[in-house]
Amino acid sequence: MSDTSAIGATATPRVSKRFRLQWEEAQQAWVLLYPEGMVKLTQRAGEILRRCDGVRSVAEVIADLEQAFATAGLEADVVAFPELARKQQWIDDH
Repeated sequence: MSDTSAIGATATPRVSKRFRLQWEEAQQAWVLLYPEGMVKLTQRAGEILRRCDGVRSVAEVIADLEQAFATAGLEADVVAFPELARKQQWIDDH
């Protein structure tokens, strides 16, 4: 998929092998670790990225988040984030 195309609902994004996603107790946040440093994620970004396992589709991630947080209408935010994360090379999609 090219960098200019949108990530579709059936894409199954996963955290890039260049990064390790983990909960950082000292930061009280999800972080992406890489050899040169660390990216501290917002709560929203962490919740989305931890569901990007290469198995679940974007649509399944949306449904899981809406169920987990007992809300609806998260589609726009969830779809926008993987596009940003792909530009940052945090995720791979296929």
